[in-house]
Amino acid sequence: MKIYTRGGDSGETSLLGGRRVRKSDPRVEAYGTVDELNVAIGVVLARQPDPWLAGQLATVQSDLFAICSVLAGLDDAGRVAHHPKVRAALDNARIVELESAIDQATAEAPPLDRFVVPGGTEVAALLQLACAICRRAERRAVALADPHPVTAVLVYLNRLSDLLFVLARRENARAEVAEHTW
Repeated sequence: MKIYTRGGDSGETSLLGGRRVRKSDPRVEAYGTVDELNVAIGVVLARQPDPWLAGQLATVQSDLFAICSVLAGLDDAGRVAHHPKVRAALDNARIVELESAIDQATAEAPPLDRFVVPGGTEVAALLQLACAICRRAERRAVALADPHPVTAVLVYLNRLSDLLFVLARRENARAEVAEHTW
C-alpha cells in the first residue's frame, strides 16, 4: 500500500464514508487539531514519564482517536455516520475517570491562587503545550457545535484541558520545581 494517493493534491480530503470536502472544512480543522494534540501527548510519552502519568496519557490517546473518528464521521446535518471506523462516543463514565485523575493530580500540587506561567520541567512544559493545543481543539469543536451536535466531544475536551494543566503542575511539584506565577 502506498502512503500517497494524490487525492489531496487539489486541497480536498475524504471524510469517513468517502465524502470529499475542502481541507479547510471545519470538521477537518477540528479533527486535525485533535490529531495535533495526540502528537503532543506522544511527545510527552517519549520522555518516559512515571507509570501513572503514562497510563493516563495512553488512555487519552485512545480517546482522541475515537474523537477524531466522530468528527470525521459527521455529515452536513451533524449526524455521525454509521461507519465501522467511527468509535463509540465517550460516555459519562469516562468523564468521571478524567475528573478523578484531575482530583488526584491536584492533590499532589500546591494550592493555586494565581495564573501559572508555563514552564518548569520539560515534561511539565510539554503538558502545558498539550493543554494549549487541547483548548484550541475545543474551540474548533465548539465552532462545529451549531450544525453539528458534538456535546460529548466538547465535555471531554474541556475536562482534558483541565487534566493536562494539573498534570503539568503535578510534574513540577514532584520534581520540586517552583512554578512561576503571574
